Amino acid sequence: MPLPQLIAEDVRELDRLLAELVRRSEASASMIIDKGGFLITHAGELSSLDSTTLAALAAGSFAATQGMASIVSEENFNCVYQQGDNHSLVVQNIEIDTLLVVVFAVNVSVGAVKYFANATVPLIAQQFITARARNDGEMDLSMMNLENSSDFFRKVAAS
Repeated sequence: MPLPQLIAEDVRELDRLLAELVRRSEASASMIIDKGGFLITHAGELSSLDSTTLAALAAGSFAATQGMASIVSEENFNCVYQQGDNHSLVVQNIEIDTLLVVVFAVNVSVGAVKYFANATVPLIAQQFITARARNDGEMDLSMMNLENSSDFFRKVAAS
């Protein structure tokens, strides 16, 4: 299923959900990416990170994890956790086309991050369902600026 065209209302709601996730979980940042690795939107502090590359690598990591799931006769793994010395990541499946990435300091509980992420994912998925219902058209990703893909996903609907 292709990504729906998101309008400003969709992005505002997605941004609100991500900001609430960051606040409640005490994470540094959160992002919504598509499974091709393109950044759709984010909240929190990403200025010190290469978010474009992080989005691509997180999508690749999740895809590799799905391959491992099939090898062990598992239908899928819906979450990837990467623990570092200073920061950790949780990459969680939202729906068929999108992933949630949460970046957090190692002193923040991964359990709390996963708890709040699990509560946020259905709300994000619902916003994509709403966008699909409004506009059944497909997105033309060839029109996207690969250096800054987030602007592509923030188009405002024509009045």
